[in-house]
Amino acid sequence: MVKDITAVKPIKDYQLHLTFEDGIEGIVDLAEIIKFSGIFEPLQDSVYFATVRVNPDLGTIC
Repeated sequence: MVKDITAVKPIKDYQLHLTFEDGIEGIVDLAEIIKFSGIFEPLQDSVYFATVRVNPDLGTIC
């Protein structure tokens, strides 16, 4: 079963610290997962990237 994300904190170099509903925490490096082109191109802007938040209705980040 997929766990909801309950907290997110942007850290350096396109990394996010995530906390899940079961208390598990970890760091994901988005630069290793996605190419910053197309719909992801705006994420190259570090100021915009830092506006990440949790959507509590969906249990994911946006």
